Amino acid sequence: MARLDELVSYCDQLLDAGAFRDYCPNGLQVEGRAEVARIVSGVTASQALVEAAVQQGADLLLVHHGYFWKGEDSRITGIKQRRLKTLLANDISLLAYHLPLDAHPTLGNNACLGQRLGLSVDARFGDGEGPELACEAVLDTSLPAGTLAARLEEALGRTPQHIDAGPARLHRIGWCTGAAQGYLEAAARRGLDAFVSGEISEPTVHIAREYGIHYFAAGHHATERYGAEALGAHLAEQFEIEHFFIDIDNPV
Repeated sequence: MARLDELVSYCDQLLDAGAFRDYCPNGLQVEGRAEVARIVSGVTASQALVEAAVQQGADLLLVHHGYFWKGEDSRITGIKQRRLKTLLANDISLLAYHLPLDAHPTLGNNACLGQRLGLSVDARFGDGEGPELACEAVLDTSLPAGTLAARLEEALGRTPQHIDAGPARLHRIGWCTGAAQGYLEAAARRGLDAFVSGEISEPTVHIAREYGIHYFAAGHHATERYGAEALGAHLAEQFEIEHFFIDIDNPV
């Protein structure tokens, strides 16, 4: 059993949550019971995940995508009302970390994706406006672009969309999970041969072709399945409590 306030304080410090200018509040978003014996983690605090946490007897739900995003309607109606009502009725806390969970060097989404692809982080970079979330790996031995596509498919269980616009063999690879296609130009300017992210936009194709860089859109949900799970497992070990990761399927 762990105290909620101690667990939240530990996470805030571990992820350096206060250092990020984000699109949502990071940390405790909904306060539930004061003691935590069981954590459920997942990617997004959807109604399906909230209900799964209830079924699992969770005291705390830990996610990457929580609530209260900038620019959204602040009224507690519709979907937002139903999600919050379910959490509050069952006294379940909601703990959410967005950019801090992307950035953590060992537990973060980017670090975890790199581990699954067999890539070590040799450098980090940004788009010139926000934090340096993207990672770069310099390979000892180059590999064909098709090999990276196959690694992504094996690791994530889905075929990535590949804009085949770069060199035949890859020496330098960059990646940033989620909706980070905007980092593609920065990756190209660094001289990378390929860049991996979750989503793709219409301009992404032209940018890849005109810069001569491979782009792999591997899925927003698929690339961000691992940070919350890794953090939940870490907390379970640190505080000697139970942890269950629940993956609510999302094809995007």
